[in-house]
Amino acid sequence: MTKPDAPGAAADTLTGGPRRRRVRTSVPLPLLLPGTAALAFLLLPLVALLVRAPWSSLPSLLTSTEVWQALQLSLLSATAATAVSLVLGVPLAWLLARTEFPGRGFVRALVTLPLVLPPVVGGVALLLALGRNGVVGQWLDAWFGITLPFTTAGVVVAESFVAMPFLVISVEGTLRAADPRYEEAATTLGASRFTAFRRVTLPLIAPGIAAGAVLAWARALGEFGATITFAGNFPGRTQTMPLAVYLALQNDPEAAIALSLVLLTVSIAVLAGLRDRWMTAS
Repeated sequence: MTKPDAPGAAADTLTGGPRRRRVRTSVPLPLLLPGTAALAFLLLPLVALLVRAPWSSLPSLLTSTEVWQALQLSLLSATAATAVSLVLGVPLAWLLARTEFPGRGFVRALVTLPLVLPPVVGGVALLLALGRNGVVGQWLDAWFGITLPFTTAGVVVAESFVAMPFLVISVEGTLRAADPRYEEAATTLGASRFTAFRRVTLPLIAPGIAAGAVLAWARALGEFGATITFAGNFPGRTQTMPLAVYLALQNDPEAAIALSLVLLTVSIAVLAGLRDRWMTAS
C-alpha cells in the first residue's frame, strides 16, 4: 500500500513544480546596522526637503515670473532633447545591437561615456566642438551663421548630449532581447531592412523605447553642469530649473526649495512609471 501524497503534491503538480516558499532568515547585526544607516542617509535629505518646504507660499512661488520661465524652458528643452535623442539614438541602438563592424565595443564605450563623464567636462567638450571657435562650431558660424553656445538651442544640445546614452542603452538592451528572426522573416518575404525595422522591430521594442525616452527626459530635465558651461545661465533664455535652483539658493531659499520639490516630484513619477521594468516585486 503506497503512502498518500504530501498535502502540497497535488498543487505542485497543477502548477508545474514545487511552489517557491518565502524563507525567513535572521538578519546579522553587522549587516542590519550599516544597511539601516545607509537607508537613513539616503532618505534624510528628502525628508528634510519636505519638512522645510514652504507649503503655504508654494503656489505663489511656483507662479512667479522667474520660476515659471525656468519651468517652461526646462519642460520645452527636455522634451526637445528627448526628441533629438529618439531621432538619433534609436538608429544608433539598432546599429549597436544588430550589426557587426570593427570596433563596435569601442563605439559602445564611447556612447556610454557621457554617463560617467563629469557634466562640466561635457560642457567644456561641447564648447571646444560647437563653440564659435570650436572644431565644428567655427564652420557653422562662418557658413550658416549658427551659434549654439549661450542660446536656447545650446540648452537642447547640452541636454541631448547627457541624456541620449540612457535611451541608447535601454533600446539596445531591448533589441538584444528581441528575437531577430522576426526581422529575418520579414526580409525573406520581400520587405526591405528599413521596412522590417519600421513595421516589425519598432512595435516589438516600443516598451524599451518608451522607458528609454522617459529616462532621457528625466535626465535632461535635471541637467546642470553641461548646461551652465555650454549655454550659460540667462533667465528666460537658458536658465532651466536646476540652474534656477542654484541661483535662488543664494537669494531666495524658499523659491529654491519650491523648484527642488518640482524636480523631486518628477523623479518620483519617473521611478513609479518604470517600476515594473526596473524593480522586482518583493
